[in-house]
Amino acid sequence: MKIYKEFRFEAAHFLPSAPPGHPNARVHGHSFRVRITIDGEPNANTGVVMHFDDVEAALGDAREALDHRLLNEVDGLAQPTLERIAVWLWDRLHNRLPGLAEIEVARDSCHEGCVYRGPRPRLAAE
Repeated sequence: MKIYKEFRFEAAHFLPSAPPGHPNARVHGHSFRVRITIDGEPNANTGVVMHFDDVEAALGDAREALDHRLLNEVDGLAQPTLERIAVWLWDRLHNRLPGLAEIEVARDSCHEGCVYRGPRPRLAAE
């Protein structure tokens, strides 16, 4: 069974890798939506996979670090693409949210998004 919690944040960013003159090379803002999905079985006593209050508590610090910020100035987000924001969130949440299965980050204004399901296992040859 999977549960999810969503939150939104507003932030500005620019993409240093964008070609000169491209709009993404300039500072601009977005409304971001994040969905955190947790996979697990409901507890026999409580009937829930995880209390949403506990999920919210884990998300609070991450939301605070991103909301109304220039993402390029957030430690670890010098290149604040959707992909890197998703990984950044995973790195901060996977130890606090047992069963973390997926993080989706979307820009509502652009109808674009990224889904991250955690690091891929290394192959034996790697």
